[in-house]
Amino acid sequence: MEKLKAFFVKYRHGIPLLIYLAIYLAWFAWLEQTNVRNYKVIHVAMDDYIPFCEVFIIPYLLWFAYVSIVVVYLFFKNKQDYYKTCAFLFTGMTVFLIISTLWPNGHHLRPDILPRDNCFTWLVEGLWAVDTPTNLWPSIHVFNSMGAHFAVMQNRNLAATKWGGCLKVVSGILAVSIILSTVFLKQHSMFDVATGLLMGSVMYVLVYKREFLLAGRPEKKNRRTPQAS
Repeated sequence: MEKLKAFFVKYRHGIPLLIYLAIYLAWFAWLEQTNVRNYKVIHVAMDDYIPFCEVFIIPYLLWFAYVSIVVVYLFFKNKQDYYKTCAFLFTGMTVFLIISTLWPNGHHLRPDILPRDNCFTWLVEGLWAVDTPTNLWPSIHVFNSMGAHFAVMQNRNLAATKWGGCLKVVSGILAVSIILSTVFLKQHSMFDVATGLLMGSVMYVLVYKREFLLAGRPEKKNRRTPQAS
């Protein structure tokens, strides 16, 4: 019993994560059931020039493991970076939920007939069977990939390891591949991607570069009361 109690005390910082995930998944499931008919269609001209490429299903699905592994690693190895990453991810995911609730959105980018028949298109068909082309803006695949990569780049524990540099390169390649996959699989419009990149950039400054925001503020000086002679 004492060991169990010690475990919960040591890792109690995971409780907010579990609570938020439960709320997020329930909210998103509700949106997927309600925003399937009446929604604003998102489309920009660039979408029409991007070909469908089923191979990108691999990085798209790796996103789930990528973000999860980063969060779990920080959970056990660096509590401060874990809190920063959660603040980054939770803020963007909440903004996404609010936008999808107040402004239902979707797209008509998916091809009616897939151009090829192979193991990758089978995976795409499986994805499309459970994931409606709604609730897209801004792209959480894009935003969370940025959040995971920023966490890897900022983590000092990884930087001190033998493979730290290699892991950062792999993380960057994977993050870029995931972002590209959202448009090559016709999961998102370029508008979703652009706004996801913008939101991720803003959150990077807020979470990791707060000293930049405070650079122009004058320092407070302690005023000393003159003493009577």
